[in-house]
Amino acid sequence: MRPYAKLYITKKGEKAARSGHPWVYGEEVTRVDGTYTTGDIVDVYSEKSRYLGTGFANDISKIRVRILSNNANDTFDEAFWQRRVKYAIEYRRSVMGEADFACCRLIFGDADQMPGLTVDRYNDVLVAQTLCYGMDQIKGIIFKALVTELQAIGVTIRGIYERNDVKVRELDGMEQEKGWYEADFLPQPGSVMTTITENGIQYEVDVENGQKTGFFLDQKYNRRAVATIAAGRHVLDCFTHTGAFALNAAKGGAASVVAVDVSQEAVDMTEENIRRNGFTDIVTAKQANVFDLLTALVEQKCHDYDFIILDPPAFTKSGHMVHNALRGYKDINLKAMKLLPRGGYLATCSCSHFVRDDIFRTMLRDAADDAGVRLRQIEGRQQSPDHPILWNVPETDYLKFYLFQVV
Repeated sequence: MRPYAKLYITKKGEKAARSGHPWVYGEEVTRVDGTYTTGDIVDVYSEKSRYLGTGFANDISKIRVRILSNNANDTFDEAFWQRRVKYAIEYRRSVMGEADFACCRLIFGDADQMPGLTVDRYNDVLVAQTLCYGMDQIKGIIFKALVTELQAIGVTIRGIYERNDVKVRELDGMEQEKGWYEADFLPQPGSVMTTITENGIQYEVDVENGQKTGFFLDQKYNRRAVATIAAGRHVLDCFTHTGAFALNAAKGGAASVVAVDVSQEAVDMTEENIRRNGFTDIVTAKQANVFDLLTALVEQKCHDYDFIILDPPAFTKSGHMVHNALRGYKDINLKAMKLLPRGGYLATCSCSHFVRDDIFRTMLRDAADDAGVRLRQIEGRQQSPDHPILWNVPETDYLKFYLFQVV
């Protein structure tokens, strides 16, 4: 006799669950046998009483159940979570290599069967974000397992900083908060600043105040791809944030780089990273609204740049706003194409999973037609493999990155 309440779901929900998608929506639940509270583990069944999986329940969220396992023999004890953590770490060590393992995403939510949980490693600090109520209740077990498994391979973690300062937590019935996680298996963490090295470039990461968890790790290898074709180029890096693409271009031998961001704080961080890496004679950071800047450069018929990088924030976090987002993407890409000389290079991307790859490509094709240019694709890339994509979970597939020559 299983100890969990049973939630029966519609045929539509059953089809999704059987295909491996881990979300059961509230409107898909037809009846409930037994009692539970938010955060409890429940079983999910088809209308014909076929077992489909077990997961965290939440009556507050639109996602009623986040399925953890479809193995009826699983018991969700400490050993279960220890195995999940061990698999996640072993995967990163395999696909990232030891050098890149020092700075990577260790847990990527549903892609690691730990729903709503993100954990990034920045050398000796882990940064965690928990967006699932049930996972939030057992995070201490996960954190202890992470520290233990890393210690077993010679990695000492001085602290785990929680970045739960995001509004989406409220949709799952949790409050916003941030701060060091306190536990007897962790020492006194010290500073919220830590230094990382990515692609041979050093950055100081502020885990308390930096965007997301402190640094955008998913573009690691895309930045390296930019460096390979930057030699001798005059580069304009738009939406630079911490200057990562700009610095990779400089390391790749760019003749000059201008790094632009609307945030003065981002510009200040970029300037510090420029100095830290000795590129003050190559890279200049500039505070400006990218949309306004590109418009002005087009009006001036400026042709100072032969390599433009567009790495904007997500223009939409909703499927209903995709049309508006595409207008924004087309605007910046069209202007970049107009600014580039024949033979110039364009790196462009979108980090919103709502903007599917086929839609993004159509937008780029339309922008090229309007600009009167042709695009020669060099590479089409996605997020780095520490952010694995599950083909049965489209939400894990979000980053589109393209390198083109304009001809």
